[in-house]
Amino acid sequence: MLKLSVVVPFFNVQTYAPDALKSLEVNARDDFEFLLVDDRSTDGTPALLERAARELPGAVHLRHERNGGLATARNTGLDAARGEYIAFLDGDDWLAPGHLARTLAAIEALNCDFVRTDHVQCTGRTRSVQRVPYGPESVVADPRTAILPVARATSVDYPYAWAGMYHRRLLDRGLLHFTDGLRTAEDRPWIWRLHREAESFAPVGLPGIFYRRGVSTSLTQIGDERQLDFIRAFDQVLSETAADRESDLLLPKAVRTYCAIIAHHVGSIERFEPPVARKLRSMSTAALGRMPQQILDRTLDSMDADRAALLRRLRRRTAVTA
Repeated sequence: MLKLSVVVPFFNVQTYAPDALKSLEVNARDDFEFLLVDDRSTDGTPALLERAARELPGAVHLRHERNGGLATARNTGLDAARGEYIAFLDGDDWLAPGHLARTLAAIEALNCDFVRTDHVQCTGRTRSVQRVPYGPESVVADPRTAILPVARATSVDYPYAWAGMYHRRLLDRGLLHFTDGLRTAEDRPWIWRLHREAESFAPVGLPGIFYRRGVSTSLTQIGDERQLDFIRAFDQVLSETAADRESDLLLPKAVRTYCAIIAHHVGSIERFEPPVARKLRSMSTAALGRMPQQILDRTLDSMDADRAALLRRLRRRTAVTA
């Protein structure tokens, strides 16, 4: 068995793909494979990946017949993965030299289900290190303990799949696949499931992934209907958490996070196309109505005044339209 499989989805990133591919080259080892998944790009990305499949050690080019989105592309890579460990990279980001080997050494030394790494956020020429919101580093813990507290950023608020490495046993247990077809927030149900159901994890520092923020081709920068998949993603978080053995403890965190994301999107609604903005308001109102209402009451009472007022206005729409 290979030691490591790295799943790398690409979609119309010909400007950035060379940096990602070069960074894989300087991380390559004989026992690593790189699963390059083209999600039916329409620019020059496929040609770059075809060349990489010939020249990059360990590279395998997988191509979708139709565009399926990031979650589906990652699943394609996972289905093909042969490694003892799994890692992710997005096609518009890149790795520091030797990052994969260092992270692999850390997870093997700790002998845990998964590790989480810090990363470097890149906005234009600005660089800032983003830390895993959990400590101490390199100490193995129960992942469930990293979900709470409710009112503070925790490990489930740091959902980036590429910020870590995962033992294959998680893949075999069905914990690494993403909800097929989710176009955004695909990592939210994923990270919650991982922290509820895996047995051990550790943060390890190692900020060797460079994440491009504000890329014009990124879905987070595009105000079309695909953005609204966050509703479906968080509905899944709520339903799965409600079925958990500790739902009474965990649901307040899930509800608060869902409310914060709704407030974020509705608070910047001008970036959406008008029909999408109307649908966003309607879907957000319906989502608030589906939440456990007593927990929602307590959540709104504990949030800052601006976000609470925005969410209460949306909530009142239910009574008006009922």
